[in-house]
Amino acid sequence: MPIRSITIFSLLFSILAIPSLSAQAIKVEIVKKGESWQLLRDGQAYYIKGAGGKTELKTLVEIGGNSFRTWSADDGLKILDEAHNLGLTVMMGLWVQHERHGFDYNNEEAVQKQLDRFTNIVEKLKDHPALLLWGIGNEVDLNYSNTKVWNAINDIAKMVHKLDPNHPTTTVTAGLDSLEVDLIKRRAPEIDIYSVNTYGGLASVCRNIKKFGWTGPYLITEWGPNGHWEVAKTEWGVPIEQTSSEKAESYFTRYNQSIEMDKTHCLGSYVFLWGHKQETTATWYGLFSKGGEKSEAVNKLEELWTGNKSRNYAPIVDSVVLNGQKLGEDIYLKATAINQAKIYLKDPDGDRLKISWRIINESTKTREGGDAEAEPEAETGLILSSPKNSVKFRTPKKEGAYRLFVFVYDGEDHYSYANIPFYALPYNEKDDQRLLRFKKQSLDSFKEE
Repeated sequence: MPIRSITIFSLLFSILAIPSLSAQAIKVEIVKKGESWQLLRDGQAYYIKGAGGKTELKTLVEIGGNSFRTWSADDGLKILDEAHNLGLTVMMGLWVQHERHGFDYNNEEAVQKQLDRFTNIVEKLKDHPALLLWGIGNEVDLNYSNTKVWNAINDIAKMVHKLDPNHPTTTVTAGLDSLEVDLIKRRAPEIDIYSVNTYGGLASVCRNIKKFGWTGPYLITEWGPNGHWEVAKTEWGVPIEQTSSEKAESYFTRYNQSIEMDKTHCLGSYVFLWGHKQETTATWYGLFSKGGEKSEAVNKLEELWTGNKSRNYAPIVDSVVLNGQKLGEDIYLKATAINQAKIYLKDPDGDRLKISWRIINESTKTREGGDAEAEPEAETGLILSSPKNSVKFRTPKKEGAYRLFVFVYDGEDHYSYANIPFYALPYNEKDDQRLLRFKKQSLDSFKEE
């Protein structure tokens, strides 16, 4: 055999001899010890310190996280490979279609096609070592009426158990109520772990899930600050957002007082959102800026997950005021008038801070259930000056709802933020005419002198 042929043959043999990542399953199981449930991975206790989202994964590892969840299996193999290379695991989502998006669970053919598609996905991904569990459906109970969706979810879970004995199943509800618990118990008994997305109601979930009839293990698969539906609103109906520092304290307190407090039934959690996203505002849920800077909440998570303080800390926002009015007050500004705002903050590390102010239209394209939203455009030409921690700006001429955003960057890969809603009153052309007359009179007076 020619040398070249031997070389090609040897190379081909060596490639075939290397086991692929997709054929090295690590067994994950749920066990009960006394009154406590536990997740075991490769025989070892595995408590989930996770995040919802598939970006900024190196940072997740650096602050002590061990897992992340997806909502669908798009690019599933690529995601699992990346997770494995970083030592992370994945709660792999199977996006079960929603009734509110037009899916009909009385359509048996459509339901079967969905099951067939998931069967192919499970067969392809089931033996990957980074796979932790299957998330079958996310908030399918949001604004729904056809409870046959739980039968479909049970069929998917049954298929998973048949094809993949190494990974548990879960399904995720929007909040918690006794009706959904009962429906899942009766119609989807193949579900191993109950998962809940919750925000302001986190403490009540941990208190009530057993009372509502779920005595097995559960996960908190989304949690974070108060949701935009859970906060006070202005007189014109827009929700008032917490500052980044208020949210950071909320993450810290809720984890300590709810998730950590129930080690008997709660197997861990996935914080939301590990990335950047427009949802009501561009800052409401994301733990990172659009440019990838970490918010103060990431510092808090590092402390919670590792017991250690961060090497560098995000700027801490105390408050923001606009024309002397605080966040939470109803602020009306006269069209084209000049206003002043100020942010009060400190940086624990004494970093040199860069402060950016923007006036952004209130979003009119909000969606429900986390559906994709378009980010509203920032107004231009209205910022007049921004000395130190303050800003002077002109009210937009067009009547309507706006937010004054302030972003603070420390140059060390952290950022903080706040926004304060205001309403621009109707424009009055006479105001401009009076202003022009005043300027002319002042100029004439100057000339006479």
